[in-house]
Amino acid sequence: MDVGLLATVFKFILFLVQIYYYGMIVYFFMSWIPNARENKFGQFLQKIYEPFLEPFRKIIPPIGMIDISSIVAIIVLVLFQRGLVSIFNMIIMHLA
Repeated sequence: MDVGLLATVFKFILFLVQIYYYGMIVYFFMSWIPNARENKFGQFLQKIYEPFLEPFRKIIPPIGMIDISSIVAIIVLVLFQRGLVSIFNMIIMHLA
């Protein structure tokens, strides 16, 4: 397989993860705005992000009125993205 093509595929995957990350940030801040998650855009984001957030909410209980599971989920997503970059770099270096 061509290394350039593989690098392009990897960059596209990382781009999708980055879009997911930014969407999660938007969804996180929407929780601070009253009724923001009840509109169609909020419901759309809810369908995308709640399945990812649900396992974190099962493990991490809220502290008073603060739900830190979303923050932990964002940190895990960032670590996942960095791990992907490392794996992709190792694969590309091995093939080059």
